[in-house]
Amino acid sequence: MGTSRNFASLVARVILGVIFIFHGWQKLHTNGISATEAFFKSLDIPFPKAAAWYSALVEFGGGILLILGVLMPLVSLLLIADMIGAIFYAHIDKGFWNADGGYELPLALIAGLVAVGLAETGRTGADGYFTSRRRNRV
Repeated sequence: MGTSRNFASLVARVILGVIFIFHGWQKLHTNGISATEAFFKSLDIPFPKAAAWYSALVEFGGGILLILGVLMPLVSLLLIADMIGAIFYAHIDKGFWNADGGYELPLALIAGLVAVGLAETGRTGADGYFTSRRRNRV
């Protein structure tokens, strides 16, 4: 993978990772799991306590893994599932625009996750580093 693609992958992963880390941190510490659970319950999300923990941990931990470039396809799928839930439970009835509480942001995050989840991390991510080391041994 070329240097510009390595850099593009890194920039996309870092931006997405920071966004998810902040949202996960908010659920874990700023608002807290109890408040997140109560909010999820108000949205009629099934199993709101489990959903709150899933969302908080996958966003916080997934954000870190995105930045590091670890397990990209899996992390991207877990975060996409989280964003699909956000769209259908919290945003779909508010329309498209983010300013109105709509699904614009989670949809854009899904697009970014698809891109980084399918792309190789190259030398800027752990997945690419370990893959290239395995190839060099053979």
